[in-house]
Amino acid sequence: MFFPALPPEAPLDMPVQDLRTPPDMKGREGKPVTSPHSIVLRRVAVIGSALLMTIYGAWCTHKVMDESGVSTLGIIILLLFSVLFMWIALAFTSAVAGFCSFITHGGRGLGIQCFGALPHLRNKTALLLPTYNEVPYRVMAGVQTIYTSLEQTGQLESFDLFILSDTTDPDIWVQEEAAFLELREKTGGHNRIFYRRRYKNIERKAGNIGEWIRRFGAAYECMVILDADSIMSGSTLVRLADAMARNPGVGLIQTLPMIVGGTTLFARLQQFAGRIYGPIIAFGIAWWHGSEGNYWGHNAIIRTRAFAEQAGLPHISGQPPFGGHILSHDFVEAALMRRGGWAIHMIPALDGSYEESPPTLTDIAIRDRRWCQGNLQHMRVLPTRKLHWVSRLHMIVGIGAYVTSPLWLIFCLVGVCISIQAYFYHPEYFGTTKLLYPNWPHVDPVQARNVFIGTMVVLLAPKLLAYIAMLCDHKVRNECGGTWRLGVSVFLETLIGGLIAPISMLIQTLDILSILRGHDSGWNVQRRDDGRTPLRDVIRNYWFFTVFGTVLGIGAWIVSPALFFWMTPILLGLMFSIPLVALTSSRIIGQQFCRSGLLLIPEETKPPVVLDILKRIQHDQNMHEIANKEPYEAMRALRADIALQQAHLAMIPPERKIGDPIDVEQLVGLLKLSESPTLEAAERNLTAKEKAAVLATRKGVKMILDLPAI
Repeated sequence: MFFPALPPEAPLDMPVQDLRTPPDMKGREGKPVTSPHSIVLRRVAVIGSALLMTIYGAWCTHKVMDESGVSTLGIIILLLFSVLFMWIALAFTSAVAGFCSFITHGGRGLGIQCFGALPHLRNKTALLLPTYNEVPYRVMAGVQTIYTSLEQTGQLESFDLFILSDTTDPDIWVQEEAAFLELREKTGGHNRIFYRRRYKNIERKAGNIGEWIRRFGAAYECMVILDADSIMSGSTLVRLADAMARNPGVGLIQTLPMIVGGTTLFARLQQFAGRIYGPIIAFGIAWWHGSEGNYWGHNAIIRTRAFAEQAGLPHISGQPPFGGHILSHDFVEAALMRRGGWAIHMIPALDGSYEESPPTLTDIAIRDRRWCQGNLQHMRVLPTRKLHWVSRLHMIVGIGAYVTSPLWLIFCLVGVCISIQAYFYHPEYFGTTKLLYPNWPHVDPVQARNVFIGTMVVLLAPKLLAYIAMLCDHKVRNECGGTWRLGVSVFLETLIGGLIAPISMLIQTLDILSILRGHDSGWNVQRRDDGRTPLRDVIRNYWFFTVFGTVLGIGAWIVSPALFFWMTPILLGLMFSIPLVALTSSRIIGQQFCRSGLLLIPEETKPPVVLDILKRIQHDQNMHEIANKEPYEAMRALRADIALQQAHLAMIPPERKIGDPIDVEQLVGLLKLSESPTLEAAERNLTAKEKAAVLATRKGVKMILDLPAI
């Protein structure tokens, strides 16, 4: 028997917001009741301290330059330094706040009890997992893990799980359906686990969530947004749902997802940094953001009515990359909800929230390209009426995360230009005026050294604070390998991360230039496995970085060996980018670090129950995949499995009515099917889009079933 793939519809209106007019706040106050009483003082302390540090740093930099006159290059480098130093100073002061909050056991808020007995829930929450051309059994392993963990809490009846597919590959689509049916059989969750595939991928993930809200949102008080690689424990989900029930003015609670499951050296570096430095950063921003927090797009619980009421995203005028639908929708959705009077909070002390990292620098660069475009789009959202100033700051920080890369590059190049100018310029010591003493232009080397050291201290201090915070936690310290191994791991992550930083700087600079030229990022599938990256691909992708670093190094050496040595941290990363990327992409090296007790995180040495569940399920899935090595082919799978065939037919949309838009791929696909003498011929003749289109019609499926196999 096939149970319906979806529950009865419960429509909820989700109007598109007008960014040029004030929102309808439905009688809510501008300041949420959950906002901390001392929030103004907290923000003055963090932002004011960063501003004072920047003023002092700019004054010291001015003292470094030639005091006998003003030069254009000197003004440029002073302005660039001020902007960039403000960036790292704010990160520093926020980290100091986070350190104090962490060691005093803050980061909770909203009355959430992170430990102890679970509260009893009365409202219904939906877990939404959007997926796009992901490996189906990998996705289902995550869903099964969350389902099993919820079952262990005894409150499974308060949750429904929705797999919201935007998959375009027809073979993956049908395999998703097969995996969904298998998951229901394994868990018995026929009335708890649901599946829906969209046939038009309008507005990507934001459109996927919006479509669900308009069809089913009224039946659920809250929804938890997940990513395809998200894992959340049942106890965490219960505590979040209870916090929303007890705080009716809160629209969203963001957790701190920990990165787990990394096997390559790059992924292990990412998860170590996230686990050790992430809490200090998160505790800091939670401390001074208060009820004006942010949303990271996943592993967060959202009040469905609040989201529907305020977060309907409009299209930005113009064409991509700056126009069209909003790519980095999460920041904007949080800002619009806060604009509408709903509180947005982050609770970093609540554990049980996990995600994965891309396995290589190349994979993270592909994802970053899309994020870069989305964040630059926010420049068009900043003028929105009645946005809270902290919400605007979130967007500015997001823009700055990418804009600072070309600014750092320009800063370095201007420094080289100043050195070149000094190399070729012969100063006039007396000029046209008769002076008793000569006019000595000078750059104070001692002051320059002090500015450099001070900048490095501000830049690296958050890592040191995080290390100290971990030492204060006896349990975490031991699970990271102990004091000595943890210290070595911090050093190695800082060293390798410092070498990778100039590569990332140049990648993001090239991305911005590409976006400014009008190139859209598209919608790329995220690679999540740790498959080996061929050396030829690394060479093809990173030869330019090597050449750029080599040319820059030669130029610096010709001008001044001292300049060359000052630029060594940047030059080494660029010049050795090919071996650096190849080595960090290696699973073998990553596992060697693990066996040596380096870059360890507590979730590896003593995994929580939910990750143990995931590991067992993934092992079973791997055995399943090994037993079925043949590539999955949708049309043959439907012919071979009657239950899958019936379920597929039950889930496809109604037939087209007269006057509905004409699907060209469907018409062409049906025609090709009618002209194909065999199934094998149909497989050769149909494109992926045509195959997906005919599989979405009963007529097309019947024609496929009627074709001879050979």
